Amino acid sequence: KLQNAIESIVEFVDTSVRESFHGKNPMIAPLALTIFVWIFFMNLMDLIPVDWIPGLATLAGIPYMKIVPSTDPNITMSMSISVFFLMLFFWIKVKGVSGLFSDLAMHPFSSKNPVAKVLLIPVNLLLETVSLLAKPVSLGLRLFGNMYAGELIFILIAMIGWAQLPLHFGWAVLHILVITLQAYIFMTLTIVYLSSVHEEH
Repeated sequence: KLQNAIESIVEFVDTSVRESFHGKNPMIAPLALTIFVWIFFMNLMDLIPVDWIPGLATLAGIPYMKIVPSTDPNITMSMSISVFFLMLFFWIKVKGVSGLFSDLAMHPFSSKNPVAKVLLIPVNLLLETVSLLAKPVSLGLRLFGNMYAGELIFILIAMIGWAQLPLHFGWAVLHILVITLQAYIFMTLTIVYLSSVHEEH
């Protein structure tokens, strides 16, 4: 049963990579699988009651402890910046520095109108650079925001007292879908971003 579960996850990720990635790179599928499983298990820690591990940490002399790694923007942003550097690495590896500059500065312009190119290259370079830098920021903050909001709802429900158990169970069932979806979104966007730097326009 465990092997079947693991094989179904591997096949699911492999299918996602085949559908979204349009280049040739043997690293993308293992990277996507690692990202999906890693983020899923980090998010899954949100289902542990919010006061158990921090309570044990307080007894051990640690006054403050966050149980879910993905509710810390340092973790989510470091993962998204790692994806960003992988994008730049493969962009330069596949297309070279001139290809990177060409994609950023001259992508929508045809070579038939050189005057328009010269005039609009700075504008396009500015817009494409902002778009490029927005990718890791949105990738990291999306995961952080969703997981932080989920953790806050767990904490608010827990503050009700013993009467919170039905609510806690209902939110936990819904949250299983949320944590899976967030891992899938992060993985899919990583594949799409890396695919965009491999393919010719």
